[in-house]
Amino acid sequence: TGITNLLSAIPYIGKTLVYWLWGGFSVSNATLNRFFVLHFVLPFAIAALAAVHLLFLHETGSNNPLGISSNVNLIPFHIFYTTKDTVGFVVLLVMLASICLFFPNL
Repeated sequence: TGITNLLSAIPYIGKTLVYWLWGGFSVSNATLNRFFVLHFVLPFAIAALAAVHLLFLHETGSNNPLGISSNVNLIPFHIFYTTKDTVGFVVLLVMLASICLFFPNL
């Protein structure tokens, strides 16, 4: 209800956003499916942000105020395979989320 109230308070497009996100103001099967999909995807989004954080940390090293060479602290990654796996995971997750959000009763 909090998300619905916040979205419906947006002038001009609030009602349209609520209908697009939840399928209406009432709780129905489509609304519950969309709610569960968003809450299913959220931990994966947090895990992806953590992975990106670690990837950039190991790519550039940590903060180094003394100017000491941090090359020994870097972990080499095979960037091609990391990127390929990440793109594949994102594509499959987007396909799953699209099916669940656009066709909730399929």
